[in-house]
Amino acid sequence: MASAAVHGGRFRSINWAAGIFSTFWLLIVMLPIYWIVITSIKSQAEYFVTNPFVPSSEPTLDAYRLVFEAGIVRYFVNSVIVTIGAVIPAVAVSFMAAFAIIRSKPNRFIRSSNSVFLMGLAIPLQATIIPVYLIIIRLHLYDTLLALILPSIAFAIPLSVLVLSNFIRDVPNELFESMRLDGASEWQTLWRLALPLTRPALVTVTIYNALLIWNGFLLPLVLTQSPDLRVLPLALWTFQGQYGINVPAVLAAVLLSALPILALYVVGRRQLLSGLTAGFSK
Repeated sequence: MASAAVHGGRFRSINWAAGIFSTFWLLIVMLPIYWIVITSIKSQAEYFVTNPFVPSSEPTLDAYRLVFEAGIVRYFVNSVIVTIGAVIPAVAVSFMAAFAIIRSKPNRFIRSSNSVFLMGLAIPLQATIIPVYLIIIRLHLYDTLLALILPSIAFAIPLSVLVLSNFIRDVPNELFESMRLDGASEWQTLWRLALPLTRPALVTVTIYNALLIWNGFLLPLVLTQSPDLRVLPLALWTFQGQYGINVPAVLAAVLLSALPILALYVVGRRQLLSGLTAGFSK
């Protein structure tokens, strides 16, 4: 299934099978996105009487108007507060912990700390939701945004430490030794050497954790109940009535909630891709 083509005096192999499969897979991925976009500009009545994959003959922004009238801006602000409030501390703590695990002399405490972080990867959120709920109640944090931020930090740390540890391990030891010979302290080495060199990995874990927390549903469902404290995933309930669901409004809300994560990916996509592979090169 491969042929050759002349390009600048050189022969270049063309893999037709890979091209056809990639195009087919792209169509599969784009089909739901296409359906979300065209459905969000339909009226609720038109959605039930027309073919779901046929664009609207009379496009309307009523679904978006309804979404904004339902208070999506408030839900958006809540999601931003929870995401930023959880991602920044989680990445900062994970970065310092990873540096300490890799650059410190091996001892029982370091080995135990690393084992604890690895054990965190094996514990799913669903298995701990009841203990987390009881702890939040005891701390009198139920129905607050802090009740969402603190558990999100805890569940974001294990994988972040693993990724950053592998990345810091690949930094040549000679660079750290030269910093020490110049009289730099551990903190100066951490922020002036390790931080710039691990930027792709930091971007990777930041985007990954932001995506998980932004789309989180279980913690907001269990740990909050006030309408004013809803985040975007819970806001979709606003468009569910007793006898039906306003599908165009739901999809309009889904599309609006995905835009910030899409923008974050576009800004950091290069460092994200390099961070996904560089830390595991050995």
